[in-house]
Amino acid sequence: MLEVFAAFTKAARDLVRGDILWQALWPPLVALVAWGFVATAVWAHAIALISGALPTFEWTGWTWMAHWAAVFLLLAAFASLVYATALLLVATFSLPRMLALVAARDYPDVLPHGENVFWSSLGNTLAASGIYIVGWLATLPLLLVPGAILVLPLAWTAWLNQRTFRFDALAEHATRSELRTLTRGLRARFYLGGFGTALAAHIPLVNLLAPAYTALVFVHLALSGLRRLRQESGVTL
Repeated sequence: MLEVFAAFTKAARDLVRGDILWQALWPPLVALVAWGFVATAVWAHAIALISGALPTFEWTGWTWMAHWAAVFLLLAAFASLVYATALLLVATFSLPRMLALVAARDYPDVLPHGENVFWSSLGNTLAASGIYIVGWLATLPLLLVPGAILVLPLAWTAWLNQRTFRFDALAEHATRSELRTLTRGLRARFYLGGFGTALAAHIPLVNLLAPAYTALVFVHLALSGLRRLRQESGVTL
């Protein structure tokens, strides 16, 4: 828990640096604008389609509920798409720059020995984002079940965060053997990091920086774990 807390603290410190803050801001802004255009184009048709698929309960006299339930589900769907897109942009374009800056300052002794970094990271991020989007959209109607909104969004976002960044934060520095060892050995810490950053992703305005903040948290968790693994193994790379 102390190492997870330290990673969150260090990530918050890094986030206010000018050279990192820009890398944190542009991906969510691009994702928000892009999906905002899509939402504007399809909104009326999508609302009609979703509300038509929902039960109206005409005998209650509350037929208006289907419309507002459709609005809620559509907003939740676009929110997940914006987050997944911002996370993809951060993992693909912003993370390498942020990783270089953090590693040079805080982990100069942890030398990079990864292989096929870009394509491996891109493949991992695309796979994680695809599973997240399909799974989230498929389970979206469950948000209408009382209490589900308190659990389902956090669970999916926590899974996406750890699934994406536990690999991407290590890919450049760890060998394949170290990557396998750390993925297993730090599993609990990665899930705690994923859950904590998922909470940040659901706080208005803060969520704009959540993808980059998540990346930074996992950089600290991953590189500190890699440093400790090499020290314990008596290996200098």
